[in-house]
Amino acid sequence: MPLYAFKAHTPRIHPSVFVAPSAQIIGNVRIGRDSSVWFQTVIRGDLDAITIGEKTNIQDLCMCHADEGIPLTIGHGITIGHRSVIHGCTIGDGCLVGMGAVIMNQAVIGEGSVIAAGAVVLENTVIPPHSLVTGSPGKVKKTYDNPEQLAESIRAMSDSYLESARSFLSPGSFYEIK
Repeated sequence: MPLYAFKAHTPRIHPSVFVAPSAQIIGNVRIGRDSSVWFQTVIRGDLDAITIGEKTNIQDLCMCHADEGIPLTIGHGITIGHRSVIHGCTIGDGCLVGMGAVIMNQAVIGEGSVIAAGAVVLENTVIPPHSLVTGSPGKVKKTYDNPEQLAESIRAMSDSYLESARSFLSPGSFYEIK
């Protein structure tokens, strides 16, 4: 597992977490049970804490970072799509962050929200729960009338990545060819 200590901080990763061999996890990072960090992702807790909840998947090519005094908190059951940049913000439980989205410092994403692919959520933006955010800069396009139906959909995505992670963790199923 590609883990790196930085100064006095060592990543703390639950044993059930899948971390792809090309991912990098550095410094003050905590990752909860049944989460996954996919290929070429960087989670860099060198300046402040990064906390990632349970059953959260951070897909290929993502960058997660925190500035000094601005920690990054990613809740439970979250899907963060490929090539997203997540920086010094708070993402509530059960959210979906689409591919290539950017969430900047001190933004707060309410639980059960969807940040559309390519959306850019600017610094200090507060997104209410169960919102759909699109565009650059990201704006609330709508609030979901039936948040439980959306939550079920996001849970299914999270569960799918959990199953993929378990496959990668199974002995003999994933190995380097020399």
